Amino acid sequence: MQQFRNADHFASWAGLVPGCNESAKKKKNARIRKGNLHLKSTLVECAHSAIRHKDSYFYDKYCRISARRGGKRALVAIAHSMLLAIYHILLNKEHFCDLGSDYFNTIYAEKIKKRNIQSLEKLGFSVSLS
Repeated sequence: MQQFRNADHFASWAGLVPGCNESAKKKKNARIRKGNLHLKSTLVECAHSAIRHKDSYFYDKYCRISARRGGKRALVAIAHSMLLAIYHILLNKEHFCDLGSDYFNTIYAEKIKKRNIQSLEKLGFSVSLS
């Protein structure tokens, strides 16, 4: 893994980074880059398998991304995050530790609470937390 400068360079070599198609500060939809076809297709299949386990970090991340971007783009994003995990596993020689399906909820607990309070107030309720 020493031949790659960092994890992003490794993902770029594999072809699992989004293409940059921007002109005059307007971003256009772009395909993922060309790269190692066998590695890319294998990782997308692994991502498809990983999202089937409902109590995993990858499933939760897939649900969050697919709500905004769509299922196929979310699969490529999961494959990208799996590739970054593989890079760090091989570089540091450590075991994989799944963060769990409630990882994002614990990190963004305050943000979630504030958003729910605002949506209730927008509906006309008065909210007081105790």
